[in-house]
Amino acid sequence: MVIEAILFDLDDTLIVDEAVSMEAMKSTADFAAKLAGVSAPLFVEQARKTGAALWREGACHAYTKSIGISFNECLWGEFHGETPELQALRAWALDYREAVFAGALRAQEVSDEDVAEQLAEHFSTVRRQLQRLMPDAVETLVRLKANHKVALLTNGAPDLQREKIAASGLGKHFDAIAVSGERGIGKPRPEIFHLLLKDLGVAPGAAVMVGNSLERDIAGALNAELAAAIWLQVPGSEEHDDVKPHHTVRGLHEVPPLVEAMA
Repeated sequence: MVIEAILFDLDDTLIVDEAVSMEAMKSTADFAAKLAGVSAPLFVEQARKTGAALWREGACHAYTKSIGISFNECLWGEFHGETPELQALRAWALDYREAVFAGALRAQEVSDEDVAEQLAEHFSTVRRQLQRLMPDAVETLVRLKANHKVALLTNGAPDLQREKIAASGLGKHFDAIAVSGERGIGKPRPEIFHLLLKDLGVAPGAAVMVGNSLERDIAGALNAELAAAIWLQVPGSEEHDDVKPHHTVRGLHEVPPLVEAMA
């Protein structure tokens, strides 16, 4: 087997996502405690519960789910774009984020729209400040790029994912990038894998996918009939799914020797 290309997921594979979103939420809860005297732990619990429920019930849920935009991202994404879907999401998200924090305040018998607006702005600001790389991300990409094509395949809104890529400084390492919101299709559908591989000039049987999501990255790689699907098991955000990866790693530093052994 000759491996020509390695495809990487972005969120919680190359950059930290879930953990920094939680850190931003805890910071927002501390700010809420200062402004309104609420319990910070209870605020975090209620905000996440309310956020997930409103996201599932929202008018844009079908689109956000198909493209891979989480409820956490709806709390800080700008969602710029000219498509009807993005325009609708942008308008909806502005009300959504204030509703999430207003609901968390009401759960502790506080009703203050001005405070909810301040909390929404605080979360967005802090979430951007906290962006950081996963351990060994740069070293892994540099090592693999010496002998392979390296590409990024990420679900999400075009502007938000591009913002994350720019903030990470990783863009220069990729031979090609595919963002689900730009292609109009997301993982785990095989078409987006094949579109990216066409950009690279690589056949599915000569490519490997590395990602933290069994449901999206691993299932998608299997659907697209890639040579191997490597699951990065991220503590605290593991998914429970029947999808079986070809390989499981617990750190990015394990990927280069694993790929080299496939030769």
